[in-house]
Amino acid sequence: MRKLNPILTEEFTESLADRLAKPAEALSFYWLGQAGFVLNTVNWQLLIDPYLSDFLARKYAGMPLGHVRLMEPPVRPVDISRLDFILCTHRHGDHMDPETIRYLAEKHSECRFVIPAPDRDYALSLGIAPDRLISAVVEEEIKLAADLRVLPLPAAHEEFKRDALGRDHYLGFMLHAANHRIYHSGDSIPFPGLEGLLHGLNCEVALLPVNGRDNFRKSQGIPGNFTLDEAVRLCVETEIPAMIAHHYGMFEFNTVPAESIDQAASKRSELIQLIRAKTSVCYSLRQGEA
Repeated sequence: MRKLNPILTEEFTESLADRLAKPAEALSFYWLGQAGFVLNTVNWQLLIDPYLSDFLARKYAGMPLGHVRLMEPPVRPVDISRLDFILCTHRHGDHMDPETIRYLAEKHSECRFVIPAPDRDYALSLGIAPDRLISAVVEEEIKLAADLRVLPLPAAHEEFKRDALGRDHYLGFMLHAANHRIYHSGDSIPFPGLEGLLHGLNCEVALLPVNGRDNFRKSQGIPGNFTLDEAVRLCVETEIPAMIAHHYGMFEFNTVPAESIDQAASKRSELIQLIRAKTSVCYSLRQGEA
C-alpha cells in the first residue's frame, strides 16, 4: 500500500549555511541545484553531488555550449561548517566538482568520500587522502555510521560505462539513513532490471533527474537522463510513494521548464507525491513511515 505524502516541506528565509550549522532533530534534506543534495541529522551531515563552483563555466568558456550557471549556489563551500560524508555518483564536473571537492577535502579533515571505484585515482588527484576514500561497487553495501548505510546501484547515463574489472563508473545510491530509505539515481535513464532492483527495498522517496535527453545534446557529448514521465512511471511501478524532481535550471541547454514539473505534480497527485526541487526549502520525512 502506498504511503500518503511522506515528504514534509518547510520554506525558510535564513541562509542555508545557518540551517546546516544546527544539527536537525530528524532527517532533513535540501537541494543544492543540479543533482546536489545535503542530508542533515543530529549525528552526521552528508552531501551528494555538490556542484558549488563555476568550474564548468571556466572549462567551457568560449565554446558553443557555455556552462554558465542559471542559479547561484545556495551555499558556498566556505560556509559549510560541519561535514562528515560526500557521495559522488560519477565523475562529470557537475557531480564530482573538482573545485568543491578539493576545498571541502582540505577544510574538513575527517570527512570521508564515497566515489565510484573506477575513479579512485581521479579522486586521489583531487587531494582526498587514501584512508578517507571509499570505493563504491554495485551492490556492495557501505556502512558509514550506525544509522547510515549506502547501497550502490548501477546507473545508465544513456549507456553503462564500466572499467576492465566490470565496475560501474555511473552509480545510483540507496541510502538507509536515520531509519528512512532514499534513492538517488545519479544520472540515468530507465534500463532493464532497474525496477527489479528497486522492488522490495521499501524506498520512501526517489531523487530523480528530469532534464531528459535528445539527439542534439548527445551529439555534443552531453548524455541525458530520465524524462519527467519516465521518472514518474518508475516510481509508480516500483511503489515509491514520493519523488523530488531535480537536474533542471542549471544550464540553459540542459533543462526543462519548471512549470512543466509543477503541472505534472498537480495532475498526478493521486499517483505519487511529486515535488519540484527548490532552494530555501527544507524537506523531511514523516516519522513512523519507514
